[in-house]
Amino acid sequence: MDDRRLVRISKYLAKHLRHEPGRIGIDLDEHGWVDVETLLAASAAHGFPIGRDELDLVVTANDKRRYVIADGRIRASQGHSVVVDLDLPVVTPPAHLYHGTVDRNLAAIRAEGLRPMNRHHVHLSPDRETATRVGMRRGRAVVLAVNAAGMHEAGHVFHVSANDVWLAEHVPPGFIRFP
Repeated sequence: MDDRRLVRISKYLAKHLRHEPGRIGIDLDEHGWVDVETLLAASAAHGFPIGRDELDLVVTANDKRRYVIADGRIRASQGHSVVVDLDLPVVTPPAHLYHGTVDRNLAAIRAEGLRPMNRHHVHLSPDRETATRVGMRRGRAVVLAVNAAGMHEAGHVFHVSANDVWLAEHVPPGFIRFP
């Protein structure tokens, strides 16, 4: 299958499972799930037909594991701008987590810390390599180390998504080690 097609499908899913489900007439349940057949029918009805085999390949072959299929339903693992409760348990984080960004964001991060922006949570990576890849999407990556253990001790709550993205509501600047 053409890699470009898989990328287009993944982006289409992100748009409609994380940000604009109503644009194609689907409703996510309170936890972000929608019936796979409903999604496929809506996609086809809106001029972007996706085969079930293509959908399964995007879900299983994506190295970032952005989507999950279970019990005939699909959802995005994290990154929603629409209101959903991913029903993720509160977990104790490792000592350090990482955030990939670019130089132009550093002044705001130094002043305000890491904020979720248009999402529900700040996304943190378990290792520098992943954070570097995340930061590189917007230019030359800058990796920030987050004192997750210190945040946890101070009462901050952490969750981890099905694809190993760590989630926090906010990371104050005092818990960030800048390069």
